[in-house]
Amino acid sequence: MEDTYGDLYAEIGLRLGRAGDWTYAVAYGGWQGEFRPLTEVSRDGADICLLEYEEENGKPVPPQFAYFRDGCLLSACNLHLDGSWGYEGVEGDPATAVRLQDLLTAAGLPDHERDDGEVHRIALGVIERFFGLSLPKDAIVHGTLPAVVLESGFPKPARA
Repeated sequence: MEDTYGDLYAEIGLRLGRAGDWTYAVAYGGWQGEFRPLTEVSRDGADICLLEYEEENGKPVPPQFAYFRDGCLLSACNLHLDGSWGYEGVEGDPATAVRLQDLLTAAGLPDHERDDGEVHRIALGVIERFFGLSLPKDAIVHGTLPAVVLESGFPKPARA
């Protein structure tokens, strides 16, 4: 499939699962900008969390986290909390974002002396506890989950 920037992907896929009251999707391929804004998906009481890792990007892109409810962004940050890639600290609904920022600060973040992996684990731990989130790592990394391949929604270029 071809994205809006002309990059070709063999597929954009989702692996789906359930953990407690949460349903989750793990996406592969493509670019998050190809999907509709999550504020629309989170209408009518839906809670949507997004954790993005761009491991295939050659630039040092930190993981990004965002939480949406009822069409509103409650909080968003990159896990480095360092002002790179669009976020300097936690943004979003003031009541939620400030409380999350306070917890991340109390955990010693941002910390430019720590290894990125350690910073990610600390930040994710704070986020998990704050929002009551937990994903089953073994099922995601090693398990067999139902999967779908998505259409990109963009017309294919004419072949000569």
